[in-house]
Amino acid sequence: MSTTGSGTPGPATTEPATTEPTMASSEDEAARRWRLVLGRYAADELSVGQQDAGLERSLRYLYDREYTARGHRVGQGDDSGRPGRGAGLGGSQPHGVDVTALGWLNEAGSLFPRETFERMQVDAVSRYGLTELLQDDTALETLEPSRELAVAMLQVRGALDDRAAAGLRRVIQRVVEDIVKRLRTRFTTAVNGRIDRSRRSMHRVARNFDWKRTLRANLGRVDADGRMTVQDVRFSSRARRTLTWDVILLVDQSGSMAPSLLYSAVCAGILSGLPGINVQLYLFDTSVVDMSHVADDPVTVLMTAQLGGGTDIARAVRHAEQQVRNPSRTVVALVSDFNEGGSVSSLLSTVRRMASSGVTMLGLAALDEAAEPVYDQGTARHLAECGMEVAALTPERFAEWLGEVLS
Repeated sequence: MSTTGSGTPGPATTEPATTEPTMASSEDEAARRWRLVLGRYAADELSVGQQDAGLERSLRYLYDREYTARGHRVGQGDDSGRPGRGAGLGGSQPHGVDVTALGWLNEAGSLFPRETFERMQVDAVSRYGLTELLQDDTALETLEPSRELAVAMLQVRGALDDRAAAGLRRVIQRVVEDIVKRLRTRFTTAVNGRIDRSRRSMHRVARNFDWKRTLRANLGRVDADGRMTVQDVRFSSRARRTLTWDVILLVDQSGSMAPSLLYSAVCAGILSGLPGINVQLYLFDTSVVDMSHVADDPVTVLMTAQLGGGTDIARAVRHAEQQVRNPSRTVVALVSDFNEGGSVSSLLSTVRRMASSGVTMLGLAALDEAAEPVYDQGTARHLAECGMEVAALTPERFAEWLGEVLS
């Protein structure tokens, strides 16, 4: 179908409609995107379209703070995107627009895709100090909880007043509940015991698949060509452990460890609720803090943690050694980036001694915000040579590893 110059539909033609953008439209779209990226200081060369006024306003409210932090005098400006000539911070407050943190949050949430909005929330709290988002009940309900937001908030927790800290706890609670919901079944299935081939299970997971019983149950469904139609799939149950295991979690709480700390606290909370496991949780930097009494409460652990400071892994491992009662039924999991600030030789000798006594040791490499491992590979290699299994595992894989050890 063709169109006339006024946009009115015209008669159908035999020419195929083109779906590729013209060169001009491509350039216009590029200019539009660059205008939104560069902000008000590109207004002399690139205008902002009316359809992008809300996007521009929302971005300006947050990211003009970058100019202010660098000493720029941001003018008041207007909704057309023209740079202002006055002094002060008026650039973040266009006339006639709700520019409270809640107003910005509502507008940004409606304008941007979810992933972009979540990134802006993280920047707002961790980079630009918009902690008023944590002080308003309505804003707290509007916030989109995510692991990234929780990590950012944990990193600025020390600078929050009591009211903002209470809001932070509510956000952390929502994030923790979401992670627990996702991980609890994995830990319960993996850790609760070894596969018991003598009992049938209705819990249909791949690791419990019983191929022998499945074949026997479907032998009567073999056709003349020897092909079997499988209708009755059998799964084995899992045996309960009768002896208790001690699981000692050593979690590095230096500044780079926030993402790993979040998941470690959740894992400790889940394990604390499983039968046959005694969980001991220790957070460390240059000192060791015993959090075992609240290991079943990940939110309290996270709100108590003090991110930052140095790292003395050797001291933490020596402390764990002192807690070992039955080496053959003890697992020590060290969560760290392995950037040792203490004595490396002392660390290695302690690990070697514990491994020789029969303690099962795992070194969990720190994961960054993108779930990529970030750790000192040299120290990790030396630890592995001394008897510690070192790996970069997601919480799901950690559950599977622990289940294999405890079975």
